[in-house]
Amino acid sequence: MGIIQFVMALLQDMLLSAIPAVGFAMVFNVPHRALLWCALLGAIGHSVRMLLMAGGFNIEWATFAASMLVGSIGIQWSRWYLAHPKIFTVAAVIPMFPGISAYTAMISAVKISHFGYSEALMITLLSNFLKASSIVGALSIGLSIPGLWLYRKRPRV
Repeated sequence: MGIIQFVMALLQDMLLSAIPAVGFAMVFNVPHRALLWCALLGAIGHSVRMLLMAGGFNIEWATFAASMLVGSIGIQWSRWYLAHPKIFTVAAVIPMFPGISAYTAMISAVKISHFGYSEALMITLLSNFLKASSIVGALSIGLSIPGLWLYRKRPRV
């Protein structure tokens, strides 16, 4: 893939991840003045994850690093705009949730329930369930680490 196609794919990824970030921000009753920042932070987080995955990281570690970046930027923006960091960060990480892996795991569980045990279905179920669980864990831990690190009152050592 050429550099121009990669940049175009990155811009498309940023645009398409900003849309659900704004949508979920509206569902969470984020103030109107913060919607643009939620969109921008969602685009930044998802594009950083895409860049890391293109650089060779697996999706779990790329998600962890991207959610740590989202958490750090959200804390900085919350200081600038005198708002809670969750206003910016929660809606911004929603586009990184593992919908396809969770859906595939659930469909495999339903098929096992309906048709009976199959080794192929069980492998699909477990691999997708573990992948989805790891990504959700990476999102939650990565989003909470910057707050624990930046709001610490005592010395780190």
